Formats: sequence, structure tokens, C-alpha cells
Amino acid sequence: MPDQMTDPSDLRGDCAQCFGLCCVALPFARSADFALSKPAGKPCPNLGGDHRCGIHTDLRQKGFTGCTVYDCFGAGQKVSRITFGGQDWRTGSEEQARLMFDVFPVVRQLQELLWYLTEALGLPAAAPVHPELRRMRERTERLTRQTPQELAGLDVAAHRQEVNVLLLRTGELVRAGAAGKGGQGKGKKGKDRRGADLIGARLKGADLRGASLRGACLIAADLTGADLRGAEMIGADLRDADLTDADLTGAFFLTQPQVDAARGSAGTRLPESVRRPAHWTAGG
Repeated sequence: MPDQMTDPSDLRGDCAQCFGLCCVALPFARSADFALSKPAGKPCPNLGGDHRCGIHTDLRQKGFTGCTVYDCFGAGQKVSRITFGGQDWRTGSEEQARLMFDVFPVVRQLQELLWYLTEALGLPAAAPVHPELRRMRERTERLTRQTPQELAGLDVAAHRQEVNVLLLRTGELVRAGAAGKGGQGKGKKGKDRRGADLIGARLKGADLRGASLRGACLIAADLTGADLRGAEMIGADLRDADLTDADLTGAFFLTQPQVDAARGSAGTRLPESVRRPAHWTAGG
């Protein structure tokens, strides 16, 4: 029976239901990703009184690429509507506003973990650990619904480590299956590039079926036409990586922010869990 506990739509940011928390709570520094610097707790100057971004349609052109590749995994609407019951940080007390800004990044991490756990439960090859994954997802969901004070004091790093143990086991099971289908032998996993420094690497047409790219740094790597079917992508840095005509069918633990940060084309094949970025063109 399909597991229906977490609605996938709740694990994607819905700015219309949020009080612009990512534009206030989080800091950013002037760089190639942001046109200006802003400390945590201070509203971005582009944030309007209606909690909408005044330059949303021109973020890339205005130098705010970092905003276009960010996703709160639904933390914004959860903190705004559930944790604080619809109380706007603009109208509440200064103390409550600070608490909201402290809680938001905690819930964002928990929501990201829920996204991974939900995806893992949809992977048939991970069936041996589905009961443990289900229990961990239920526990994580309960944590997101704690009081603001409880969330502010949560040791989220410790919880993330517990989840990571299960995700590692999931990755081993899924990669073994993916590599077997690719003709590399039943139970034999693909290449292990975990944590590899692949900045600017020339991987055009590379066979990376069932590979572990967990935490790999693939900034500006050339993955044109690469075969990434069944590859594990958790934590891989794909900023400016060229995925033109690459095949990521069945790639797992690949998030929307990762895809948004990369370059691709109409020929890039993506798993169903992510959307094709609007800024990708037929020419990549």
C-alpha cells in the first residue's frame, strides 16, 4: 500500500503562504550569487510590504541568482501558518520576530530531511529499510510540529545524523540495483565518487550509472551526454555544471535547487521528482 503520510506538495516552497521568511531570516553576502550583502534578521530591500519579491521575474538579471536556486522545502509556509499560527513577523513583537527567524532554518533542515525520506520510501530497491524509513519520517514530521521554543532548542544536527545513517543504507541498496540493470553485474554498485573534487572535470559522455556522487563537488563540470541513470546525487554541488543531453533517469536524492543551479538542455533527461528549470533553453 502506498505511504500517504506526507503530501509531496508540502515539501516545496509556497511563497504565497509564507511571510517572506527566506528574504528576512537568512543572511547573504555580496558575490556572484547576490548583488548585495544582508545580515540575518534584516529584510532584503527587494521585499515588499505584501511579502512578495519586487524583482522576482528579473532576479537573474538583477544579480540575485542565489535566490533562484533556493528552496525552503515548505518550511516557509509551515513556520508561517502552523508554528506561528499565521502571526506575521511585521505585526508581532520584536522577540517573536527573532524567534521566528531562529526557527525557520531549523524547520527548513527538517523539511529537507522529510523530502529525502519521502523519496526513499518511493524507491522499490530500498524496501528492506522502508519500515525504518517510515518510522523516521513520522518522527521527523512530529519534530516539525513542535512549539517555537522547542524547535529553537532542537539539536537538528544530531537528528540529521540519525537520518543520514538510513539514507546511506538506502543509497547502497538502490545503487546496487541500478548498476545491475546497467549490465555491471547483479549487486555490484557503480563508481564511488563520494565527496570527490570534480570542479571543472571533463566528464562528457561518462558512464556514471549507479555511481555515488554523494557530496561530490561538480561545480562547472562538463557532464554533457553523461549517463547518470540511477546515480545517487545527495549533496552533490552542481553549480554551473553542464548537464546538456545528460541522462539522469532514475537518479535519486536529486533536489530542485541542485537542478536549478546547473545548466541543461531540452535533451537533458530528468527524474520525475524534479522540474525542468525555466532558464534552461534548447541550446543549454
